[in-house]
Amino acid sequence: MIETIIDVSGVWFSFNGQPILKDVDLKVPRGDFLVVIGPNGGGKTTLLKLMLGLLEPTRGTVRVFGQPPQKAAHRIGYVPQNVHINKTFPVSVLDVVLMGRLRSGRGWSSHSLQDRSAAQAVMEQLGVWAHRNRRIGELSGGELHRVFIARALVSAPEVLFLDEAMASIDAQSRSEFYEALTELNRTVTIVAVSHDMMILSSHVKSVACVNRDLHYHDSGEITQEMLDAAYRCPVDLVAHGVPHRVLCRHEDR
Repeated sequence: MIETIIDVSGVWFSFNGQPILKDVDLKVPRGDFLVVIGPNGGGKTTLLKLMLGLLEPTRGTVRVFGQPPQKAAHRIGYVPQNVHINKTFPVSVLDVVLMGRLRSGRGWSSHSLQDRSAAQAVMEQLGVWAHRNRRIGELSGGELHRVFIARALVSAPEVLFLDEAMASIDAQSRSEFYEALTELNRTVTIVAVSHDMMILSSHVKSVACVNRDLHYHDSGEITQEMLDAAYRCPVDLVAHGVPHRVLCRHEDR
């Protein structure tokens, strides 16, 4: 029997009295690659933050590895939507990745051989070890995102959360990055918020469409009815690896 590692049950979340999420249920099994899609303002990032324990539900429960998310933080890796970094700061790529091994009470100079070995392993896995001595500001968008993923993974989390990790990079870098995530998914459960319909069918294992409500599909290919229900507007759905194209502007209802 496959273990459920994330369990969202009957969750409501409101902001200033307005419901953002309504009675959401979601179970994520170990080894899944779940992508969360939906219109802007529909609650995708809110759902992710609830699973991370950065927000508390108005009603309902969220459990990660059977615990409140805050208690499972050491088993979680997270790359937020906007990672702010001063590209002129003279820090190397390796130093940025090693930030993921910092612990309370340990200084910057106390990285162990084990820390550095872990950093090398994950950087090699993501194809950025060759850049280890470069300054962070010298990297391309795709390379930079891989470094941030490596920083999140260097502490060996069991589940990785990505919030629009590829929103600002070019199509070629995005394609290469998705291939890296597919390989990573052999050992790490992935939950990714994305607007990129190219990821569907060819890379992921399940999809959650979120627009206040949640519509779940346990396959990378989703149905026309599911998209209509989530987006609440006409959508052209072309399956079998071809992008899903949203044909009109979404308005929250």
